[in-house]
Amino acid sequence: MKKLYKSKENRVIFGICGGIGEYFNIDPVIIRIVWLLFVLGLGTGILLYIIAAFIIPNPN
Repeated sequence: MKKLYKSKENRVIFGICGGIGEYFNIDPVIIRIVWLLFVLGLGTGILLYIIAAFIIPNPN
């Protein structure tokens, strides 16, 4: 079973988008663009990113 972790290789700030990209096996740049749309469109992206930074664990 796959688990979601922060990325060490695809890290820009906390590695959240890189970790999500690795989990779903897609390019992290796509995740970052979608996340940016949430920030600009709905305004909830920043809050979700901060929450994810605390919830998603670092890899061992």
